[in-house]
Amino acid sequence: ATLVATLPTLARAPKGDGHPVLLLPGFAAGDATLEPLRLFLRSRKYDVETWGLGKNVGFNRRYAKVIEQKLRYMHHRSGRKVSLVGWSLGGVFAFFASHVAPECVRTTISLGSPLRLDPDHPPPPSVLAMYRALENPKGTLAHAAHSRSRAMRAPPPVPSTCIYSMTDGVVPPQQATLAGDPGDHENIRVPGSHSGLGVNFLVMWIIADRLAQAEGKWRPFHPSGAFD
Repeated sequence: ATLVATLPTLARAPKGDGHPVLLLPGFAAGDATLEPLRLFLRSRKYDVETWGLGKNVGFNRRYAKVIEQKLRYMHHRSGRKVSLVGWSLGGVFAFFASHVAPECVRTTISLGSPLRLDPDHPPPPSVLAMYRALENPKGTLAHAAHSRSRAMRAPPPVPSTCIYSMTDGVVPPQQATLAGDPGDHENIRVPGSHSGLGVNFLVMWIIADRLAQAEGKWRPFHPSGAFD
């Protein structure tokens, strides 16, 4: 409801240069959850695609390889670097792809993504139960082992942004942020819930602002426009 009310303001968000953008859904979600964000970014003149793999049932090497291949294909087809935007576990896939194929990536953005799973601060029991049912009996620790195998606790060698919320309710802030060089990495805090990040007005504006930067001229986010 809030998103609908803010559509006139979002219509003034920065427009881009038409480069390709790949959207990746969260855990137990599919492409349909990305439709508002896809339509918004298309209105900002981007060539937007979603992952096309159905429901995200957890981080595994087969899906990671397919996403890497799709990223490389989009880069080859367009002749331009691709921006990646991942919501929740989709952000883990996005950062993974940026680590393994940085030459194909323009910028990477995560939305409440568990980039640094902490066994001492596990997700709520309901999330653990869903993960075990859909992905692995070991739960999220299996995902942690996979992600850490690719040095996922550090930002990728491309400009990157972690968007997180203190009121996320699923992924704690310390797991959704990374320490890195402020010259090419940033953590941006927004108000909102985990399940609402992909339709959050402020998040959409930030994504549009980040993607609209000229290639090779990335700068940290400075509030402007709708934030004034």
